[in-house]
Amino acid sequence: MSAPLWITVVSLAAWCWLLLCQGFFWRTDVRLPPCRELEAWPPVCVVVPARDEAAVLPASLPSLLAQDYPGRAEVFLVDDGSTDGTGELARELSRRQGGLPLTVGSPGDPPAGWTGKLWAVRHGIGLARARDPAYLLLTDADIAHAPDSLRTLVAAAHAGGYDVVSQMARLRVESAWERLVVPAFVYFFAQLYPFRWIGRKGSRTAAAAGGCVLLRAGAAEKARIPDGIRHAVIDDVALARAVKGAGGHVWLGLADRVDSVRPYPRLHDLWRMVSRSAYAQLRHNPLLLLGTVAGLALVYLVPPAAVAVGTAGGGTATAVAGAVAWAVMAGTYVPMLRYYDQPLWRAPLLPFTALLYLLMTVDSAVQHYRGRGAAWKGRTYARPGAVPDEG
Repeated sequence: MSAPLWITVVSLAAWCWLLLCQGFFWRTDVRLPPCRELEAWPPVCVVVPARDEAAVLPASLPSLLAQDYPGRAEVFLVDDGSTDGTGELARELSRRQGGLPLTVGSPGDPPAGWTGKLWAVRHGIGLARARDPAYLLLTDADIAHAPDSLRTLVAAAHAGGYDVVSQMARLRVESAWERLVVPAFVYFFAQLYPFRWIGRKGSRTAAAAGGCVLLRAGAAEKARIPDGIRHAVIDDVALARAVKGAGGHVWLGLADRVDSVRPYPRLHDLWRMVSRSAYAQLRHNPLLLLGTVAGLALVYLVPPAAVAVGTAGGGTATAVAGAVAWAVMAGTYVPMLRYYDQPLWRAPLLPFTALLYLLMTVDSAVQHYRGRGAAWKGRTYARPGAVPDEG
């Protein structure tokens, strides 16, 4: 058996394993189940960290203020050093619309060892504690919620006994690059953190989607949220791990009516979104980086390469094995394309998108070693636990 055929067979075996043994990550049916109405609705505080978000607030904040929640609820928007009038715009939107009470706070600059977003979350949770909430909804400033979003999250948490109920917001897919990259982003996330495993008691897999996280207040205190994860760049995954590590029960699924309104019109915008945290996900470990690059190449790039090499060189077995692996790959991508209402002919393009993600991951490592590191809204974090740098 030739070396190309061996490599292709290994790639095909990897796809068979992913198809059947990786928590059925490719399915998109992990959604919030219908839940009964509660007899008494617990109080909830919504915490929104916001830094220079004036462009998206008019499309997102009104949806929070208009929540149809039968119990007591209040919104705390933390204006984290914005220079575009985010805080005043939030107040104006509240004055115009009414709805849930809105408090706008400002935390000041984060101290050493804190990422800016988590420092803002800490300030918001501190303000919320005065209201003694049973739950905290942590949601980003670019997330628009359906009117019953808070109601369904709380009902699901109560029915399932969950300490964290998180929904992966539906990202925007309007530009050509968004349509190519965004469904794959969610697909890769689900492959890394299969939703079925996350919700299973006893499973070590833990993750959340930072745009929409309902957190039981008691679980937050027990897991020391956010102080215990203050240095985390990928704060949503760190939050879920902390809660699960403290004995909590976590659920994550795809959203039906929770949407991100932030545009990513250019490849550069999407590149920054991924590369800012890709190397942090690998714990800034060069060996993990090499393994990830090799794994992405074996799983996603070998099948189409095998088809090309086998066809050109007369290696029928190599071409056939590559074609089967490519077909399995494309088949697992179809449900995500349907979820995003994208044409199914995009499924065979997944190797190209995976190559982009491979390059983004390498670039993330390059930026880290150049001292630029991860970034959030103008703040950069060159090393874990580094002092946030404005710029």
